Amino acid sequence: MLYPTLWRTSTAPSIWDELSATRRDVDRVLDRFFNQPAGTQAFWAPAVDVRETNDEIHVTTELPGLAPEDVHVTVENGVLTIGGEKKQELQEGKEEGSYHLFERRYGRFERSFTLPRSVNAEQVKARFQDGVLTIVLPKAEEAKPRKVQIDNGKGR
Repeated sequence: MLYPTLWRTSTAPSIWDELSATRRDVDRVLDRFFNQPAGTQAFWAPAVDVRETNDEIHVTTELPGLAPEDVHVTVENGVLTIGGEKKQELQEGKEEGSYHLFERRYGRFERSFTLPRSVNAEQVKARFQDGVLTIVLPKAEEAKPRKVQIDNGKGR
């Protein structure tokens, strides 16, 4: 990681120097843990957006580089699960050059969400287009908001 250099006017270490050194140490440990060398498989979790309307819940996740057959969606016992695997494309033989930064994630992934009882699990639909998975979870009719007529209190 590259960090900006702080300008110092004295040679004695300051609290900022110690904090900066501690941060670099923690970043090195995290990089070793999360940044697998090229060719190894790791677990990762794609980011998910969840939006609710009066009639449905929409779950959207970006899965660039995957095909629909690389992804599975299940609804079981009130839990929505999105999973699959993103494989790294490796070329046979010696690869020229070395990585300076390795941020893309590869490997198996799985995200699970407990669904509210209002979701009609039999009517769930999923669409995968241009690397974006959209799942539509319709609400049961009894869970949808309804307008209640208010009586003016004068009639019987």
